[in-house]
Amino acid sequence: MFENLGDRLQSVMDKIRGYGKITEENIGEMTREIRLALLEADVNYQVVKEFISNVKQKALGEEVAKSLKPGEMFVKIVKDELVELLGGDHKELYVSGNPTVLMLVGLQGSGKTTTIAKLANYLRKKEHKKPLLVACDVYRPAAIDQLKQLGKQLNIPVYDEGKNNPVDIVNNAFNYAKENKLDYILIDTAGRLHIDNELMDELVNISNAVKIDETLLVIDSMMGQDAINVIEGFNKSLNLTGAILTKLDGDTKGGVALSVRHLTNVPIKFIGVSEHMDGLEPFYPERMATRILGMGDLMSIVEKAESVIDEKETTEALKKMQKGKFDLDDFLKQMQQIKKLGPLENLIKMLPGANKMGLKNVKIDPKDMAHIEAIIQSMTKEERTNSSIIKASRKIRIAKGSARTVEEVNRLLKQFEEMKKMMKMMQNGKFKMPF
Repeated sequence: MFENLGDRLQSVMDKIRGYGKITEENIGEMTREIRLALLEADVNYQVVKEFISNVKQKALGEEVAKSLKPGEMFVKIVKDELVELLGGDHKELYVSGNPTVLMLVGLQGSGKTTTIAKLANYLRKKEHKKPLLVACDVYRPAAIDQLKQLGKQLNIPVYDEGKNNPVDIVNNAFNYAKENKLDYILIDTAGRLHIDNELMDELVNISNAVKIDETLLVIDSMMGQDAINVIEGFNKSLNLTGAILTKLDGDTKGGVALSVRHLTNVPIKFIGVSEHMDGLEPFYPERMATRILGMGDLMSIVEKAESVIDEKETTEALKKMQKGKFDLDDFLKQMQQIKKLGPLENLIKMLPGANKMGLKNVKIDPKDMAHIEAIIQSMTKEERTNSSIIKASRKIRIAKGSARTVEEVNRLLKQFEEMKKMMKMMQNGKFKMPF
């Protein structure tokens, strides 16, 4: 997400860091480049105009003039203005606990049904809550079946009454949730190809039937600036409490994310970052700004790791590393843990300075990890524990058992031995990181 914009802005930031003095001339040059980058990313013209004006005003102020590192101060100003543009503080979901009722609305094709399942999955896994999905899209063919299938896949209950009146469905679902002590009700509503009175009347009637705690508009981020008109259209009738931007992992310029809050005052609460059911993240303006500027997002990496990695297994593996007893069985377990974090290239992009280290466009084929797993799983317990006994005949057997080549088996064993040597050097304090 924001890759082209990020590249352009990072280039400007690198250039300005090299300036020993901030002048009106070089500030004008830098802001012209920033303006072009934002406009090419499909950020609204009025938003760009105000953003550049704010940056210029602060960059030419007393604070920068007196700074020992004016270039770094300029970078901070750009980052702070980006954070403000993206919404400032992170906005949490409102929780009533009665149960909390969330209604998701949006046009057809925005990914609303998939997103509501992802949100329910997030609430259950990250917040440890008990959600209920409610099928109120009674018009789109197979919409109810799609939601039920997603609920079954995630083991989350789905309440449906077929093609009954959506208002009655919501009322009954609310009573069902209270009786079963569920924490959240997530209402999947009907969408249209465009905003019309019939659609809005139905959504207003649903919101009048029960107290809606959050009305969240699901927006396809690839819509570009048309998304602003859609948000304003829904907001007139429903008083939106937040937006969820989908498909930010796709070929999107990202301009809508930088324009939404400023133009509509509707905060972005979640973003869709992959097609997987765990591909929904809370939206943090500060973290997004640092990602765009190539400063990394270590907090998101840590949170993701904490949510999927087994702490006990990792601690045991660390102890074995320290004692020099780390074997291929431990290596396999750690690799399987890492796989839970999702595509590794997405995590690498969140590292500070990934672009400068040439890691931005790195591609890691999941098949490579699957091949390593197959090779290790084709070994005996004794071979995994003591890899030094793996000689020619054993390598041939392992290669055949894993449907890989002897060369691949050799490569894995060599890499594993090099990794163990590095661990030993780090333990002895003889290895220094190359940065």
